[in-house]
Order: sequence, then structure tokens, then C-alpha cells
Amino acid sequence: MLRAGIVGLPNVGKSTLFNAVVANAKAQAANFPFCTIEPNTGVVAVPDERLNKLAKISSSAEIIPARVEFVDIAGLVKGASKGEGLGNQFLANIREVDAIVHVVRCFENDDIIHVAGSVDPVRDIEVINLELALADLSQLEKRVDRTRKQAKTSKDAQVEMGVLEKLLVVLNEGKSARLVELTEEEEALIKPLGLLTRKPVIYATNVSEDDLATGNEWVEQVRAIAAQENAQVVVVSAQVESELVELPPEEQTDFLEALGVTEGGLKTLIRATYELLGLRTYFTTGPKETRAWTIRTGMVAPQAAGVIHTDFERGFIRAETVAYKDLISTGSMAAAKEKGLVRSEGKEYVVQEGDVMLFRFNV
Repeated sequence: MLRAGIVGLPNVGKSTLFNAVVANAKAQAANFPFCTIEPNTGVVAVPDERLNKLAKISSSAEIIPARVEFVDIAGLVKGASKGEGLGNQFLANIREVDAIVHVVRCFENDDIIHVAGSVDPVRDIEVINLELALADLSQLEKRVDRTRKQAKTSKDAQVEMGVLEKLLVVLNEGKSARLVELTEEEEALIKPLGLLTRKPVIYATNVSEDDLATGNEWVEQVRAIAAQENAQVVVVSAQVESELVELPPEEQTDFLEALGVTEGGLKTLIRATYELLGLRTYFTTGPKETRAWTIRTGMVAPQAAGVIHTDFERGFIRAETVAYKDLISTGSMAAAKEKGLVRSEGKEYVVQEGDVMLFRFNV
């Protein structure tokens, strides 16, 4: 299962947002630093309206959405890379996730203390990013010492040294390793390092409910930073999301409309996290269940089948495939077949977003 870590300075709204994300999570939210020490985790469904429509066509007894695991990681502070504020423990938690949701405070509230005494998202982002970069730099320097010795006799080590040196240049400037363009082969060489600043990032700008629809000047500052890093930005209000959780579904829409938005930032955040990792969804549907399956972009049909079960990949014969929009427009699999919209795809077929598939395989 994919994992996204929620990080940021203390008291920016991480745990409040996490509680809203997982709805029934029990992360403690309080107005003091290091309220969260052990990371809380929660599994959430990826919102996808297509599932309900497919389930209706198939009269499915169950709907199973794709899922993402969110990890609420304690607040980092200046000096975390050197162990300040239990920093080493928190940094280790970040290494274990696939993507980072960096919560940035973009609201004023005298009742919620900011560790630096004022609201300044640019400063806050720089603090977190610098600590992550310093942690990566320390790890890379140790790797370089070992690899340099091996490079005297190993061509593979010489290639790795070239990659490490490119990363060191950027990290020594206090910048993120994800700014360095690497080939697939080079990426594979450094993957075991689990570099913090190489992980994809979404900046979640936490605003007051009054700014949820329009954002504010602080949000624009974050967007400017994100544009330089090829990162994404979503506007959320942790307070609004926590209130939404307490409302019945029929009242949530009215509540959001009153704030001038069509959906909460929570759904946007979950989808953005899912998309950030370069993922696609395909579906299986029938009387028993309609289910969303998560695959990497570029996977071919046997690999997609293997996500369901390894036997499906080993014994793959073909995949009966129809595009989601074609199935919905015709109203049934039988009708789609009559119109020639159901295709028989082989081992080289690259699965597309929204494909509805039935795999044929030998046991």
C-alpha cells in the first residue's frame, strides 16, 4: 500500500488534518510542540465517483476503492537533522513513506501558538526543507567516503560516484535532491538511500475557513516555491475538514457551498497524493464486487493482472478490456460487446487510466 507522510513544523495543523483525513483516527491534537511522538497511521479510500456507476451497471454487492495510507509524523524543528526535538526519530519515519504532504500554516490565530512567533510560510518551508537537505547531505557524505574507495577498482562504483557528486552539489546549496534530473539507471543506484528530499511533495496550505475558496497571499507564496520545485499545492482547511467529519453526508454539501467550494480540500489532497506518485487506476466489476486497482503508469496487462494475484501474471492469456466511458455510455458489458467496444488485449498492451478489465489466464 502506498504511504504518504504528513510533515511540517509543530502547531501547523498536521494532526488535525490527519484526523480529518482518516475520519476515525485518534491522533491527539493539542496546542503544544511534540504532541505527536509516535507516528499515527490511517488508511483512506481514494475518492472515485466512477466506482458507484460501475457498481450500478454490474449490480455489485460490494465496492472496494483504491487506498492510501497516511502517516502523521511529529513536528520537525530547526536542528532536527542534528537530533533537536527528537529529530532523528522523526526523520527516520519520513524515510519510510512514498510521498510527503508538507502542511504549511497559512492562517492567523492568536489562540494557536506558532513556534517561531509569527506566520511566515516561506520561512517555515525553508526550515523544514533545510533540515531534510542536511539529513540527506550527512547520509550522502558517508556514502561518498565508501564509494570513493570502491571506485578505484570498480566501474559501477565510478558511475555511482558521478551520481552522488551531482546530488551533493545541490544539497550543499540547501536545495532538494529532487531538483536533480537522473536517468532510470541512476535513480536505481540511489534508491536504497531513501533520500528525504528526493521524495515527491505536496504542499498542503492550511487556511482559515474564510480563505478556503480563494486562498490568500500566503498561499500564493507557497505556490511560487512549489513552481520552482515542480511540487504540487492544495488548499485545505484542517478546521473545516474536522467539522465536516461530524456532519452527515447530506449536510456536508450545503456546508461547503456556504463556504464557496464544491468539495473539501481533503478529497483534493487524497487525489493529488495518488496522482503525484504517477499512478493509474483500472477496474474490475461484476455481481460480487466493483474494485479499483492501483498500478504504475506504463504497466502492461500481465503486470496489471499481477496486482490482483501473481498467478494471473504468470498464466496471463489475454485481457478483455473496455474503456470506462464506453461502458458507461452503452450501459452494460453486453451492449459494449455488441458495439465492438470490448477489446481483446495481449501481453504488450499498456493499461490506460479507467480501463475496465477481465483477465483470462491459465492456472
